[in-house]
Amino acid sequence: MAGSNGKQKSVRSMVLSLGVTALAAGVVYLFVPHDDHAPDIKRVDYRVELLTARRAASYPVAAPEGLPGEWKATSVRFQGDRYDRWHLGFQDPDGQYVAIEQSTQERPKFIEDASQGSHATKTTEKIDGRTWTRYTGGRYDALVLEGTKGSTTVVAGTASFDRLTAMADALEMS
Repeated sequence: MAGSNGKQKSVRSMVLSLGVTALAAGVVYLFVPHDDHAPDIKRVDYRVELLTARRAASYPVAAPEGLPGEWKATSVRFQGDRYDRWHLGFQDPDGQYVAIEQSTQERPKFIEDASQGSHATKTTEKIDGRTWTRYTGGRYDALVLEGTKGSTTVVAGTASFDRLTAMADALEMS
């Protein structure tokens, strides 16, 4: 029985150590700031890039006009050396992502990339006099407009088809 007293002390020490560790972790959790909300995404001004793209591209470059202020432009780029590729990204009023992508790249490859692996459905929509094809099944849903003077236009993102349609409807191509 002489050895059991030592075992009781070591178990007691382990339990006390565990308690002190848990208490320290609780204090750190309470005093270290943590935010469960997504960070606020900075709005970008895309006017200069749009003018540059419209001068340089071999097709009419698309950009929205008349979208409500709740839509926030978040990214923009024109890559003249990569098939005149135009990208304009937005955060919609629900916090979802919507992108306008255009390029003269081979259609299947470009659509695969721009829609993040989506596939064509048999559903088409007439939006502002143009026929768009719905794509689903990839990371993004998408609306695809083919044959705009040698380019393909894709409106894609995590947003609903209603939001994608609203973006496609707002597009001015010049």
